[in-house]
Amino acid sequence: MSDTADAASSPVLEISGARATIRLNRPKHLNRLQAEDLDHLVKLFDAVEADPAIRVLVLTGTGRAFSAGYDLNSVAERAASANEQQSAGSAFEVVVNRLEDLGVPTICRLNGGVYGGSTDLALACDFRIGVDTSEMFMPAARLGLHYYRSGIKRYVTRLGVDNAKKLFLTAQKITAPEMLRIGYLTAMVPEEMLDEEVDRLAGILAGNAPQAMRGMKRAINEFARGELDDAAADRRHRDSMRGDEIKEGIKAFAEKRAPRF
Repeated sequence: MSDTADAASSPVLEISGARATIRLNRPKHLNRLQAEDLDHLVKLFDAVEADPAIRVLVLTGTGRAFSAGYDLNSVAERAASANEQQSAGSAFEVVVNRLEDLGVPTICRLNGGVYGGSTDLALACDFRIGVDTSEMFMPAARLGLHYYRSGIKRYVTRLGVDNAKKLFLTAQKITAPEMLRIGYLTAMVPEEMLDEEVDRLAGILAGNAPQAMRGMKRAINEFARGELDDAAADRRHRDSMRGDEIKEGIKAFAEKRAPRF
């Protein structure tokens, strides 16, 4: 995948076969998200969700960084009243939560540094593959910002209490090896191997049973939040035992071939 910038714009959707890619595209500003980008991202997520041919989504950035997070000037401009401040924060939170709840599996292709709110955007993806020169930091404590509840919850459930405290309360930058150690990165690779590793994982995910993955992803996320819908999870399990996917999966296993879902 090329990181060469087109004219700066809102995020760009590219579709190739079963794979969709959403690329943040303001490289001169390290792909900082503007207010107008938030609704656009939700619309792109909806488009991905509505297309049954898409089996995997990759989220990445143009240029040398993944994203510098949400534009602080936009937050400041909306902070004239308490209601406007709440609106600015909740708008970004809606985007991140929508990404986490997408039915298709998601990979964040971390082509560089990830800062502020975009650390949570990446964390909402199912997998994060980053270059070995990546770095991250969460500056909320330095800015005087109490982060939104679902973002803190995501940090705690994904990375653990101690790592969440270290990242939020110290506001210190960490490098790619530490990102890998604490579980923020699924894999760390040299820059020249980034596309190969993303392609490999995307191919695996695109080849697995989409309905089974969708249901299990939902159950895993609900378990992590402590809000599992037991009846719905049990129903999906029972349905899968008599569905078309398991018939093809068992047949392919017996015939020693890749399944065709």
